[in-house]
Amino acid sequence: MKNLLATTAVLEFGTGLLLVSIPSVLATLLLGAQLDTDVGLTVARVGGLALLAIGTACWLARLDGHSRVARGMAGAMVIYNAGTVAILLHAGLALRLSGIGLWPVVVAHAAMTVWCTTSLLSSRP
Repeated sequence: MKNLLATTAVLEFGTGLLLVSIPSVLATLLLGAQLDTDVGLTVARVGGLALLAIGTACWLARLDGHSRVARGMAGAMVIYNAGTVAILLHAGLALRLSGIGLWPVVVAHAAMTVWCTTSLLSSRP
């Protein structure tokens, strides 16, 4: 589980930094549309801070990859990754939003969902 948490930490911390600093660029790459309102930019930046927090928590939890904290983080990441896949699938298929990064990000979050689930199941106490 150590590798899972370290990988998650790096990916989510990096994404969080991008959302806090250049949210409109990330939205354009992901959904093909800019965040052009103060409300959208503010919500994106708050989301970016949440990803920074997730990344930090995963980074710290990786030090004890079989603890209850590590399992809790992996469980939370199943919810986050599966939810992200569902939301982005809806955005791409129902709302017809799509940027160059949408489908690679959907695949990456689906893969992370599987990895998190597999790690949880294989590290049962």
